[in-house]
Amino acid sequence: MSIATLFIESTVNRFRNEYLPRIRKSLDTLPEADLWWYAHDDTTSVGNLLYHLEGNVRQWMLSGIGGQDDQRNRASEFARREGDGKDELFSRLAATVEAACQVIEALDEAGLQKTYAIQGQSPNGVEAIYHVLEHFGYHLGQITWIAKMRAGAGHGLAYYDAAKLNTLKNG
Repeated sequence: MSIATLFIESTVNRFRNEYLPRIRKSLDTLPEADLWWYAHDDTTSVGNLLYHLEGNVRQWMLSGIGGQDDQRNRASEFARREGDGKDELFSRLAATVEAACQVIEALDEAGLQKTYAIQGQSPNGVEAIYHVLEHFGYHLGQITWIAKMRAGAGHGLAYYDAAKLNTLKNG
């Protein structure tokens, strides 16, 4: 397997089988009434973060690499103080991520090395994908933290089985 193929498969796997399920699990833990909760005016809500992730993936992957028109209005992603519900926002994000995975899967080594014009920058395909993957993981962490905090001490939100990991580490 080539490094390009390994990179593409690993990236797509991370989006489909790790990041999206974790966002879904966080949203299932987050009380619906807290989707648009703000700690104070200089913070953002889970609802804003879902709009923002969808906009970022669309701009960098679908527009930047995939060639679609860039219709993003980044400021509006954070300006909202209310909006769609969890299921609607997740469905749109999941559809955009799936479309991005298809764009990524269509790349070959030349596409990964090619330079693209995105957000006033000139990343190559690998750099653009890394940007989106890192950005997604960063905001996933924020969403998870907010969901745990707003659901309370008995939230039960975990991505790993600690006992199993400790057994594996010693086995």
